[in-house]
Amino acid sequence: SEKVGLKLSIQKTKIIASGSITSWEIDGETVETVTDFILRGSKIIANCDCSHEIKRCLLLGRKVMTNLDCILKSRDITLPTKDRLVKAMDFPVVMYGCESWTIKKAERRRIDAFELWCWRRVLRVSWTARRSNQSILKEISPERSLEGLVLKQKLQYFGHLMQRADSLEKTLMLGKIEGR
Repeated sequence: SEKVGLKLSIQKTKIIASGSITSWEIDGETVETVTDFILRGSKIIANCDCSHEIKRCLLLGRKVMTNLDCILKSRDITLPTKDRLVKAMDFPVVMYGCESWTIKKAERRRIDAFELWCWRRVLRVSWTARRSNQSILKEISPERSLEGLVLKQKLQYFGHLMQRADSLEKTLMLGKIEGR
């Protein structure tokens, strides 16, 4: 990089420490160590727990849904159009970066609850109305659940990685790193 005039700014550089590494030195200067940082809009944490990231994306999705309220409450717009609006404008916000998520049972429940919250808003069903989740899903009849869309994204990304020739990601995913 120095051959083309690029230089590392140690004052601006930070590292995330995991395991036994607690500090790092470059050219005699210590690089700042952090426990988390934001990379391309996603928060990366040293312990690799992504539940906070899933919660953050669901909150962003709620914000999008509340911004769509005036459209969703309109009686002039048909249900299939509202369905497409939610799938085109809300779900992509929630699913941003989902390829790297490790989804546990609690997160799966949160994702399902968020999806049902969205469909109840589309149908204008209040929480006090005693309607089951199955009746809501039956009325909307989505092709695939939000959780299913997340799984589809993850599988597409995996397929993309497997088509690469000799990449580090493919080697890691297949577990072919040789030991000493």
